Amino acid sequence: MPFARLAAATTPTCHLGLGLAAVGRPGYINLGRDRDLGADRGVETLRTRTRELLDAAYAQGVRYFDAARSYGRSEEFLADWLRARPEADDVVVGSKWGYTYTAGWTTDAEEHEVKDHSVQTYERQRAETAELLGDRLDLYQIHSVTPDSPALTDKELHTRLAEAAARGVTVGFSTSGPAQADAIRAALAVTVDGEPLFRTVQSTYNVLETSAAPALAEAHDAGLTVIVKEGMANGRLADPYAPQALKDVAAEVFLGCDAVALAFVLRRPWAGVVLSGAATAAQLASNLHAAVVDLDEEQLAALAALAEDPREYWERRAALPWH
Repeated sequence: MPFARLAAATTPTCHLGLGLAAVGRPGYINLGRDRDLGADRGVETLRTRTRELLDAAYAQGVRYFDAARSYGRSEEFLADWLRARPEADDVVVGSKWGYTYTAGWTTDAEEHEVKDHSVQTYERQRAETAELLGDRLDLYQIHSVTPDSPALTDKELHTRLAEAAARGVTVGFSTSGPAQADAIRAALAVTVDGEPLFRTVQSTYNVLETSAAPALAEAHDAGLTVIVKEGMANGRLADPYAPQALKDVAAEVFLGCDAVALAFVLRRPWAGVVLSGAATAAQLASNLHAAVVDLDEEQLAALAALAEDPREYWERRAALPWH
């Protein structure tokens, strides 16, 4: 398991990762994006921004970087950085397949990505990822598995994924939607030749959406590395959008709402890696303070009380505009 490299690390930030969804393409659903990125979102501008973020993250102890085929040119940008930083041989690199980026580097496309978990899409996207990341790819995940995903029942796909695992690539899956727990439990039951197929799970978990917690604990107990995405709820937990209870706790610990929100996630005993989705170096530095936030039981209870009904949470997320 490549995540053994993180277990050997001693920096406070080694269990925080950097996700590239917000900077690998010009449009995304994070709040405050216009302020974060500005008007110039050309390929070279975002390539430079991604390089600067990766440099800053690595310098501050971050060792997991997360991309996807549907995150525009995120794999390309990450591959460029890896080639320029051969000394960064201790990082863990993850990517995802299952969505195809279709926005054509615009922010107003009718459809930004198309989901398809077929064997054919896997083979095509695996080749595309291999061309960019080569043997630097450690983890390849099925993107956004839901309980009805054919990826949970397609035996041919399972065989192909097991073959990739035998060649040294860790195989995992990510989840989304109000039934994340059901998808996680179904994936835990997938085996090939009597052995569990998946070794990692990446799920949405934050103070507003906590419904997957019991299933993530089960995944951790089964030996999977748990990666947490959207700890900032696509910007809903950052100033100025954060709920008042979160702002109050942030004021008490003299840090940003973002650091407190991510610290809440880091406190989960099953959380192996918690992703920052920062779009600026300042955001990243603030996010990484999560590693040293000390929350007492009263503060944790105040944050836990913010949890929403998962269906309402995901309906609100689906309504966020692509900026």
